Amino acid sequence: MRNVIAKLALAAAVLGSGLGTAAADTANIWVRADGSNFMPRIVDAYNKAHKDQIKLDIIPNAEIIPKYGAAAAGGTAPDALSLDLIYTPSFAAAGQLEDITDWAKSLPYFASLSPAHVKTGTYKDHIYGLPFSADASVLIWNKKLFKQAGLDPEKGPTNWAEIAADAEKVNALGGNIKGFYFSGNCGGCNIFTFTPLIWASGGDILSADGSKATLDSPQLRGAIDLYRSMVKKDLVPAGAQTDTGANFFAAFAAGNIGISPSGAFAIGALNTQYPNVDYGITFLPGKDGGWSSFAGGDNFVVTKGTKKLAVVKEFLDFAYSLEGQTILAKYGSLPVRGDIAKDALKDLDPRYQVAAEAMAKGKTPYSVVFNDLINSANGPWTQMINEVFFGDDVDGAIANAQETMQSIIDQAPQK
Repeated sequence: MRNVIAKLALAAAVLGSGLGTAAADTANIWVRADGSNFMPRIVDAYNKAHKDQIKLDIIPNAEIIPKYGAAAAGGTAPDALSLDLIYTPSFAAAGQLEDITDWAKSLPYFASLSPAHVKTGTYKDHIYGLPFSADASVLIWNKKLFKQAGLDPEKGPTNWAEIAADAEKVNALGGNIKGFYFSGNCGGCNIFTFTPLIWASGGDILSADGSKATLDSPQLRGAIDLYRSMVKKDLVPAGAQTDTGANFFAAFAAGNIGISPSGAFAIGALNTQYPNVDYGITFLPGKDGGWSSFAGGDNFVVTKGTKKLAVVKEFLDFAYSLEGQTILAKYGSLPVRGDIAKDALKDLDPRYQVAAEAMAKGKTPYSVVFNDLINSANGPWTQMINEVFFGDDVDGAIANAQETMQSIIDQAPQK
């Protein structure tokens, strides 16, 4: 009998110790292909250091929005998603994201997180998305061409007049060299690089809450005139008119463009793929000075009802640590924590510091129908920009875009 009791006690002890050891859990996260350089690396670093694990799926850029929408509606969505920040209000309005307000505000560094990301992650005063990865629009110039044109190769343009004058001098070098480049038929490219010129001059294309289109302004018209004048002076390659974004970066990388609006991503791409291009980075300026930037990148959102919230929180805590921010910075994302951004970037190209400052003070338009307004190839923004840059009816194009934008906004749920 004593032997039986001893065996039962031993079994109970073994069972008891097992109850105290929770099994590792796994959360599924999606990221768009734009994050395919940094996301696998930070997931790998997290998985090596934690019992709970992350399963990562990389989804093609063009597929991730419709695929996530369908998965969320059908109950098969991942536990969390690195989502292009501009779409956060749309999914929040659709009721597909977890309200993470209390968790977000409990973070000791919450006030240091990218303001533009947090704003787009907020819907009806509740937080549904937090900053994860970041990019910023900047102005880049070719130092070699500046020097050849008699310009100071270490000084980029600081206002619109300097952009036009510097572009003209570079253009005068002749041959296949052009002064300026932009993708003239790409809505996303121009919301990223053209609107900062307007913001820096005191204008905007949408009200702060996204409820009003505000296209018809002196600032927008002035920025349009800047681009139109450079087109008319043949400072811009003819191919820009039909470029839907394919040459957004490639045109400058070829080495025969003087100035181009671009993004922080260009730093890593130029350094690794085009090391012979000597370039400078500066801010996108206003008409008479000042500057602004489009704060792009992704918000980290959690699917409503996920059972893996604890794992998701643990992963995001790691991503926000100095180790996590350094990994993200090393592989292509600007830091989203302003209080440790300099430390995360300290071993990288110093031009990243300019881009990080641009991102930290950058803006992002807020709209629950951003895609319909801006990114859609048939949307009012894309239709307008090509006409106002290259067409004859600027007034008509602005008026039509203003009316169409407002109509789309009025039919959508608001903040």
